[in-house]
Amino acid sequence: MTPSKVDGAGEAMCPHRLVLEHVTSRWAVLVLSTLLNRPYRFGELRREVNGVGGRAVSEKMLAQTLQTLERDGLVHRDAKPVIPPRVDYWLTDLGREAAEQVRALALWADRRMDDVQRARATYDETRAAHDKARDETRAAPGTMRDEPSAAPGTTRAARDEARAAASAVRAS
Repeated sequence: MTPSKVDGAGEAMCPHRLVLEHVTSRWAVLVLSTLLNRPYRFGELRREVNGVGGRAVSEKMLAQTLQTLERDGLVHRDAKPVIPPRVDYWLTDLGREAAEQVRALALWADRRMDDVQRARATYDETRAAHDKARDETRAAPGTMRDEPSAAPGTTRAARDEARAAASAVRAS
C-alpha cells in the first residue's frame, strides 16, 4: 500500500473508498490494532506485527503503510534527531477511533469464524454437486448437442417436432 500517488481525479471521485482501502488493507489492520496498545518504534512495531500476522511484513511495506496512515491523519510519526535515529509511531485520536472499529470487525470475524467455515463448506458442497450434475448432463447422450440443428427460419413448431422425433429414436 503506497501512499496514494494522487492524480487528483481518483481521490476527488471517491475519497471514502480510498480511506476504507487504507484502513482495511492487510497490514494497516495489524498496524492499527497493534498501535492501540501503546506507541512503538519502527523495529518494535515490525516485530509485533510479524508476531500477529502469520506472514512477515517487509520494512518497505511497513514504511509505506505507516506513511499512508500518517497522510490520512491516523498515525503520528515523531522523528527525533539523535544518533541512532529514533522514530516513534502512535495513533492520533482519529486513528484510535478507526483502530477500535477495525478491532471490532476483527473480533467479530474471530467470534463468527465457525459460522463462516460452515457456510463455506455448505456452499462448496452445493457448488460441487451442481457442477457434477451439469457435467453429467452435458456428457449424457440425447442432450441438446446431440439433437439435429434446425435450419435458419424454421418455425418453433418444426423445431419441437424434430426434437420429439429425435427423442423417440433415442428411446427405442
